[in-house]
Amino acid sequence: MSVTRIQVGSILHREVFSPSMFRNLSVLVTIGSLLARALPAQAQQPPALNESVSVGYVMVPFTPLDGKGRVIRDLARRDVRLAVEGRTVRTDLFERSENAPASFTILVDGSGSMALAGKMNAARAAVEAILDQRREGDDFSLSVFAESAASQVVPFTQDTDAIRRALREIKPYGKTAFFDALSRMPDQSRLGRNPTRAIILLSDGIDNASLLSRDALEKLLEGVTVPVYSLGLRDAAGAQPKRRDGAVDESATDLAVLKEIAEVTGGRMTIGTDPVALRQAIIAMDGDLRAQYLVGFTPTSHGEVRYRRMNLLLPRRVQSVRVRSGYRGTEPPVVAASGARVRITNTK
Repeated sequence: MSVTRIQVGSILHREVFSPSMFRNLSVLVTIGSLLARALPAQAQQPPALNESVSVGYVMVPFTPLDGKGRVIRDLARRDVRLAVEGRTVRTDLFERSENAPASFTILVDGSGSMALAGKMNAARAAVEAILDQRREGDDFSLSVFAESAASQVVPFTQDTDAIRRALREIKPYGKTAFFDALSRMPDQSRLGRNPTRAIILLSDGIDNASLLSRDALEKLLEGVTVPVYSLGLRDAAGAQPKRRDGAVDESATDLAVLKEIAEVTGGRMTIGTDPVALRQAIIAMDGDLRAQYLVGFTPTSHGEVRYRRMNLLLPRRVQSVRVRSGYRGTEPPVVAASGARVRITNTK
């Protein structure tokens, strides 16, 4: 069988758990301690990230696409091979999901820069689009952040009107503690009722008040099992505006950080403020969450706990794949005891 060798993380996607198979799984290692190493000692500490790293079991959800960007829905177990750091892994799970209910953790930037260029109106339109895609069993939470850590204004609920009412009350103000706010969302997302989860981040990407650094945030997110879908709220066709003194205007979006957050967690990034374009992006995201495959394996408990990059080997008709870039844990079980390596190439 001819195969396409695809580097995981070069394209983007999401993770979903099967409740029937993983009800009794427990997470074993926390990464909140990384904060102490990543930041200098200060009287005030940034929010701790308590999302656990699944070293007890690694689940790898993915969405394969053909040359026209359509989901391929007929892959069999024999069509899918997983490699970690160049070595083929022995997997013990293969499942397909077509219409799973999902839990959406919505995080909205409420800082002063969101009052510029219609960005808050765009955020409201995007959330409306998310709610309009609701299916039986979905639930939603809404958190808002500005110059302090995110505040959950609506806990997980199936009442979409409660989300809409709270959204109308957001009044942009102050600076932006973007990184601090996002670091708390993976823990919060676990309060949703569904094993399929996603964090929806609506922001211009500016951070001027966080204690947590950008590098520390990215490192912490490597172990997160929930994808972040970043909606960068700016004119997709426009360049970053400058002030008269030559500095970048705070109305500009830091696209790089939004992209990195999406890539490392297995989500996707969208740029724009046009309501029609945002709705199309939400529909695509919704399709990602509900139509995907899942493979999994149990790490060996040998070797150090660290971030390990993954690759998928798929049939040649698969032209691209949306999937998370790796996992943080111990060594995987390899197919060959000798540790023979598989050559992986990047199709991008």
